[in-house]
Amino acid sequence: MTLQERDKKHLWHPLTQHKLHPNHLAITKAKEALLFDDKGNEYIDGIASWYTCMYGHCNAYITSKVYAQMQQLDHVVFAGFTHEPAIKLSEELIKILPNNQEKLFFSDNGSTSVDIAIKMALQYHFNQGEKRGKIIALEGGFHGDTFGAMSVSGLSVYNGPFEDFFIDVARIQVPTKENFEIVKEQFIKLLSENNVAAFIYEPLVQGAAAMKMFDGRLLDELLAIAKQHNVLAIADEVMTGFGKTGKNFASEHLVNQPDIICLSKSLTAGLVPMAITSTTQNVYDAFLSDDIGKGFFHGHTYSANPTSCTAALAGIELLQSEEIQNSIQRIIKSHQTFDARIKNHPKVKETRQLGVIYALDLNVEMDRYGDLRYKLFRFFMENGVCLRPLGNTIYILAPYVITDKQLEKVYQAIEESLAII
Repeated sequence: MTLQERDKKHLWHPLTQHKLHPNHLAITKAKEALLFDDKGNEYIDGIASWYTCMYGHCNAYITSKVYAQMQQLDHVVFAGFTHEPAIKLSEELIKILPNNQEKLFFSDNGSTSVDIAIKMALQYHFNQGEKRGKIIALEGGFHGDTFGAMSVSGLSVYNGPFEDFFIDVARIQVPTKENFEIVKEQFIKLLSENNVAAFIYEPLVQGAAAMKMFDGRLLDELLAIAKQHNVLAIADEVMTGFGKTGKNFASEHLVNQPDIICLSKSLTAGLVPMAITSTTQNVYDAFLSDDIGKGFFHGHTYSANPTSCTAALAGIELLQSEEIQNSIQRIIKSHQTFDARIKNHPKVKETRQLGVIYALDLNVEMDRYGDLRYKLFRFFMENGVCLRPLGNTIYILAPYVITDKQLEKVYQAIEESLAII
């Protein structure tokens, strides 16, 4: 039996209607920006495997560091114990995070980092004698699949069966020049009700909402208003973090910094799962008490796994290297050149870019997981390029190590795909 045939027997894949799409391509090897299937075909990973492997697949520097760590300490419970990799990671990550961040809480994935942020925000006020139960979120945002993260997400294609069970969330429109006064007025009205615990947002780019980008100056104004009302700001940087927007974190494009930041995906360079929820000293201090019940009683078995921490440390080293920083700038300029040649194509409705994130909207109506979307996906794979359109949006978020030749192949595949729609 082939790997694909064996896969069908027991496996249930994410975001998949198996009756319509029963087959899954077997990948046997990956290196730098390339994936290889069980027949020896190669594919350029144009999305860095959901924005994780930004320094390239099986990066030798990272794997060598992790291998060495595995010989020393594999795992130890993080409640009551600590270890060098977690301590060193805290020291190095705090150096590159926005300068108001002081404390790190470990978990397993992006969704749990968001759930933790929400719980921290709710308990922050509770510990100070205030019962604030409402969260404000942006329409179209996506923050994960666990219940707290789902509650603050706005993509009903994922959430439909569960909405009756969500926490109390109010949604506002993504701010634009055209709607800002209305959004601002609604935001202030919600805050004035005095039961809002936090405002959660994806800074500058809403990833799952088809890489929708918005003006940071408008977000900045909302954050300033939230601060005036002692409402905690939660920045979900699970997708945007670690260099993708041209800065280490998207929040660095803003004046007003978040109280809590959610991190995962390329945190560990795609090698192993881990997430971090970082906070200010002020948030942390609200949990310090002689009353044990005011502590933050949340924990994950693999919190601060030493091998994961080691992978993250190696990734941070690479992110700050001259080679990776030069590659980020190279990709940014390459996207700009490609944009100039495709943005006026009659089948392209709109293009946008921030850092190494590039997206174009096709001038055609199509369902998020409709037939045309899968037709495009198959076309790209048949042409040796892994891209996953989000509805009528095609986006590129490739590893920083992608070559100019590989980038050009991605661009050509996109141009050629316009002929099939």
